[in-house]
Amino acid sequence: MSAACEAAAAAGPARLARDAAAGAAEKAGTATMARAPAQGMSVRGLSVSYGRTPAIMDVDADFPLGAMTAIIGPNGAGKSTLLKAALGLVPRLTGEVRVLGRPLERARDLIAYVPQRASVDWEFPARVIDVALMGLYRRKGLWRLFDRNDRRRAMECLAMVGMESFARRQIGELSGGQQQRVFIARALAQDAQAYLLDEPFAGVDAATERAIVAVLRQLRDAGRAVVCVHHDLSTAPVYFDRALLLNRVVVAQGPTAETLTPRNLRLAYGGRLETAATP
Repeated sequence: MSAACEAAAAAGPARLARDAAAGAAEKAGTATMARAPAQGMSVRGLSVSYGRTPAIMDVDADFPLGAMTAIIGPNGAGKSTLLKAALGLVPRLTGEVRVLGRPLERARDLIAYVPQRASVDWEFPARVIDVALMGLYRRKGLWRLFDRNDRRRAMECLAMVGMESFARRQIGELSGGQQQRVFIARALAQDAQAYLLDEPFAGVDAATERAIVAVLRQLRDAGRAVVCVHHDLSTAPVYFDRALLLNRVVVAQGPTAETLTPRNLRLAYGGRLETAATP
């Protein structure tokens, strides 16, 4: 299987382009697919607690292939916890996670994760190219040396996010938006089926936000599942096909326009809705 970044690079025919064309043909020719999205990542009965404080409770959620899904809710609603629990980064009290029908324990290589930028140690001495290459560790093996093909793939992933000219720079020297682009390039190098991003637009400029959205749409059109923790209610209907509205429990989920209704938003945000809706 060719790498996601390699496939989506602008130059030359590639897998994501073929997958996107095939996906478009399926959507055009099969009404049933629109009603029943292809299985991507699913969670059932997921509960997490920090000490005696419940973070999320009995969450059932579906993140289908070929769709961009936003996880939306007020501060403290458990949005990041849901992602981390789905990845096995925090312990679950109850519940199961499946990716393409496989239990999480047998599907970790199908998932790419971009954490919150604030959680990363940007002082770690690594070049931009080194960070992109980290996306190949799982397939390559931790102790095997990278070869010319690996470096070419990493550069193609950096090119997708407009960062190839920064390949030799230290990651700590970059702006916040540039650092976010590099971490997305690392995720692209994993060639995953499900991409989970925790607040990918936080603290980035408008140009970076547009660049990230364009890359995520390429992944979606190629049949990948894209899941983002997102805060901006004004851009959610523009960027995302689907939404999961969360406030420790699932308030609603489904197509964005059907999920982010005034009634559902009041249930999730209560008196904080006006503040949440302000960009």
